Amino acid sequence: MNTRRYIQLALLILFYIPTCVVSQDINFSQFYELPLLRNPSLAGIYKGDMRVTSGYRSQWQSVTVPYQTSALAVEARTSIFQNSADYVSVGLQMTNDVAGDSKLGKTQILPMVTYHKLIDGEHNTYLSLGFLGGPVQQKFNPLALTFDDQFVGGSYSQLNPTNQTFTRTSLTYFDAAFGLNMSSQISIAKAYFGVAYFHFTQPKVAFNEINDIRLNKKIVFNMGVNTPVSDYDDLIVYGDLFFQGGNKQFQGGAMYFHHFWDVAEEDGVGLGLGGFYRWSDAFIPVIKLNWYKMSLGLTYDVNVSKLKAASSYRGGVEISLSYKTYLNIMNSSLQKVRCLIPF
Repeated sequence: MNTRRYIQLALLILFYIPTCVVSQDINFSQFYELPLLRNPSLAGIYKGDMRVTSGYRSQWQSVTVPYQTSALAVEARTSIFQNSADYVSVGLQMTNDVAGDSKLGKTQILPMVTYHKLIDGEHNTYLSLGFLGGPVQQKFNPLALTFDDQFVGGSYSQLNPTNQTFTRTSLTYFDAAFGLNMSSQISIAKAYFGVAYFHFTQPKVAFNEINDIRLNKKIVFNMGVNTPVSDYDDLIVYGDLFFQGGNKQFQGGAMYFHHFWDVAEEDGVGLGLGGFYRWSDAFIPVIKLNWYKMSLGLTYDVNVSKLKAASSYRGGVEISLSYKTYLNIMNSSLQKVRCLIPF
C-alpha cells in the first residue's frame, strides 16, 4: 500500500463513518497523547525507550461544576534477547476523574505489559499484543446532594431530613483491557491500525450492592498515519472509533507538523497545528510544541452538541505534557531496539 492509499484510507475512516453520542468512559481530546487509554498495544510506539505522558482536562465550567480529569502514564521498553528485534514494553497508567456537585470520582491504577513481534524487517512491521489491568476506586460525597423530600412547603433546606440512605459511598473493583496492533512503514508513510477490548470482565459498579449494574464492554478501533510532505514537514492523521453499551462514537483529525530542522534529527524543535472532531459533540483546534525531549499540547473543545446554547459553544480546555528519552539500559539501546512509528 503506497502513501497515497494510506492517506485515502485515513480520510475515509475520519469522515465517512456515521457515529454519535458519548460512551461511559473518560475521554481526552488529545487521545493520541495518551495511547494506553486508547489501546494497551499502542505502548512503545515512540522514539526512545522511556516515556512519561500526562494530561489534564477541565470541562463544562460554563454550565455547571467543572468535570476535571487528569492522567499520568509511565512506559519503558527493552529488547528481550541481545540479538532479537522483538521487545517488550511495561508501564503504569493512572487516571483520576471528578465530576459534579457530589464529587463523583474514579481513580484507576493500571499496570501494563505489551509484547512487540517483528514480522517484516524490510518494512519494520510489528505485531503488538498488550494487556492493561488493575484496581479502580469510585466514590462520591452524598452531603453535597439534594433530594426531593428535602423540599418542604416548596422550600429547600439542607437541614430537612431525607429518607435517602447509602450503605456505602465508595467501591473498588478490578478492570482490565487487551489490544492488538499492527504497525508498518511503506515507502515514506508510517501507519498503525489496532483494536482493543476494554472492561471484558464487566465489573459491578453500583454503590448499592442490591443493584447489579455493570460497566459495559467497549471495543475500540484505532489508526494513525504519518507521512512527510517535505524534508521539514509531516502530515499526521489520527482516528478512534468505539462502541460501548449500545452507543458509538468517533473522534479524529489531522495535524500539520513543521520541524525547524531535518526530521532525521533524534531530538529537535517543532510546531504542529491542526483540528480534531468528536462526532456530534465538539470541534477541537490543537497546537503542539516539541522542544527536544519534551512535548506540550493544548486543545480547546468548541461545543457543537445539543448543549451548545447553554454552554455558548464553550466546552473544555485540555493540556498534555510528555517526556521521552533513551536510557540505554537493559538491552534497550538504539541499535538493539527498532523504532516503531515515531508519532
